[in-house]
Amino acid sequence: MWDDLIQMFSYPFMTRALIVGILVSLCAAVLGVTLVLKRYSMIGDGLSHVGFGALAVAAAFHIAPLYLAIPVVFVAALVLLRISENSKIKGDAAIALFSTSALAIGVMIVSMTSGMNADLNNYMFGSILAMSEEDVRLSVILTLAVLVLYVLFYHKIFAVTFDETFAKATGVKVELYRTVLAFLIAITIVLGMRMMGALLISSLIIFPALTAMRVCKDFKSVIICSLILAMVSFTLGLALSYFLATPTGASIVVVDMVFFLFFFIAGRKQG
Repeated sequence: MWDDLIQMFSYPFMTRALIVGILVSLCAAVLGVTLVLKRYSMIGDGLSHVGFGALAVAAAFHIAPLYLAIPVVFVAALVLLRISENSKIKGDAAIALFSTSALAIGVMIVSMTSGMNADLNNYMFGSILAMSEEDVRLSVILTLAVLVLYVLFYHKIFAVTFDETFAKATGVKVELYRTVLAFLIAITIVLGMRMMGALLISSLIIFPALTAMRVCKDFKSVIICSLILAMVSFTLGLALSYFLATPTGASIVVVDMVFFLFFFIAGRKQG
């Protein structure tokens, strides 16, 4: 078994996939806890469809994908996070509007231009094993920036997560930190689409947080548990994909499902 694992990581593309995958999984895990607590669990799914629409436009007009996708997804994330409970359009409805509209625009643009090419197909279904060295360098820089910013603004994000009204009353610049959160989400979603695809990226955000919440009771322990689960799930999913020749994204989700069921049962026994 160890020989097989050593052989697996002897391939450069597997090493690149492991590095980027773990970093993106960590970003998704820490942001996922905040989004789940704010009841925006499906924002990853909605924003990934927005990202797909942006990538389709970028491909049609020969624009560098990340230069267009990140700003577009950032604006969409900012708008969704600013929708309050008093809005005429509720958060889940707004996510549905954004996701379906952007996906429809993307499909229309693809059909009118070159058709579904390999790059757009990879963003739809994921293809982390096809990442180039340049993709890896850019992904590492951006994911490390996300993690550093999250650590720097941890206490402010914590305050905004649980009670925006109280945070604003105590002098916290809620709008600023909501903007920071939207920026972090946008980068994570766009990078995660290359790994999981637009159809499965929300699993990276939802599963580690929900799984950790089955047994952990305070915010910090949930964060730490989510990070560990994200790393282990990705590594096992990548190995499963390699040995069974299955799609990487789907393999990771299956591992996430197993962990969730195990923690769900453990949480019931604790209670």
